[in-house]
Amino acid sequence: MTEAERKQIIDLVQREVVPAIGCTEPIAVALCVAKATETLGTRPEKINVLLSANILKNAMGVGIPGTGMIGLPIAIALGALVGKSEYQLEVLKDSNPAAVDEGKRFIAEKRINISLKENISEKLYIEVCCESGENKATAIIAGGHTTFIYIAGNGGILFSRQNASSEETKEQTVDLTLRKVYDFAMDAPLDEIRFILETARLNKAAAESSFDKNYGHGLGRMLRGTYEHKILGDSVFSHILSYTSGACDARMAGAMIPVMSNSGSGNQGISATLPVLVYAEENGKSEEELIRALMLSHLTVIYIKQSLGRLSALCGCVVAATGSSCGITWLMGGTYEQVAFAVQNMIANLTGMICDGAKPSCALKVTTGVSTAVLSAIMAMENRCVTSVEGIIDEDVDQSIRNLTKIGSKGMDETDKLVLEIMTGKQ
Repeated sequence: MTEAERKQIIDLVQREVVPAIGCTEPIAVALCVAKATETLGTRPEKINVLLSANILKNAMGVGIPGTGMIGLPIAIALGALVGKSEYQLEVLKDSNPAAVDEGKRFIAEKRINISLKENISEKLYIEVCCESGENKATAIIAGGHTTFIYIAGNGGILFSRQNASSEETKEQTVDLTLRKVYDFAMDAPLDEIRFILETARLNKAAAESSFDKNYGHGLGRMLRGTYEHKILGDSVFSHILSYTSGACDARMAGAMIPVMSNSGSGNQGISATLPVLVYAEENGKSEEELIRALMLSHLTVIYIKQSLGRLSALCGCVVAATGSSCGITWLMGGTYEQVAFAVQNMIANLTGMICDGAKPSCALKVTTGVSTAVLSAIMAMENRCVTSVEGIIDEDVDQSIRNLTKIGSKGMDETDKLVLEIMTGKQ
């Protein structure tokens, strides 16, 4: 691997693994509102928001940090009132009780209108128009949770890359294979990838904050208590489950706690980090081993998401847990071939798990994913691998990954529409 390619990969990881407070879909909407408000230059009197179906789905049932409320209206109101676009996915970190009360009044005054953007192919699309008197300002995010493609005010268009967005995104993409991911994680100079340890610090703190609080469905707290001893046993496996689900509990309930996200998803960041961290800590692994295992996990997730897309009908925990299974397999002493076996085992098992929006019960799916990650790693270490005569698995692990992402990005499109129809039909 050339030095230039190595630096490309490091830049890619640093772009994709970033701190976030709250579920990234409503937070991305708040970010877009903040930018439109800043462009307007005054507090808006009215906010019109147009969203893709996948954004709408992921923002309906999730807690908004520091508010005790769920859903988009309060995220939009706070984006206008206290949001700062420079904070990116921590856009609402200056929120406080007074701002929340003001936000509630803003909602009650019916100043916010939210609707579905029709006739778009982009699954991650947010368009915000803020109005005050005769003045208007518009901001559009598309393709990535912090990727602005259009900003305009009364003075005209300030920024636009609507037509060039796909080309620019392609330029930022690094051509990866699982082998290249593995070689990078194993061979990159340690000081160049040490930054990945911050994922462990942030996500572990989020998990531990949940053990003495009643966030969401409290799955992590339950697993940490009586059930850990009576059913699961006080083991590395049970600790992996409790830490991972606990961090998800806190995040989905709207705790004002940052986590390190991966590819635009906090739950993906949690699932790629905590199983690897817990296994490493409880098995006495060195700092270097932890760094390389975390990098292997996170970069595997980034690689798979490149072809799956930011948002899809496929639950992101499938992808993220595949990354952590790779990291755990390597920490167990696995070779590249055994890491590839773990990926094959994961794809054979979890392909098809639907995403039905971000919500407290995501902790259950995250736990399912990381449970399978451990089982897949154990199988891989015994040189057991689902074969190419079984289902969608191919002899070539990279082709198996493409099969997974093709199902998630294309094959499940109708499923995605039906899920949204069911979700919106309940209201």
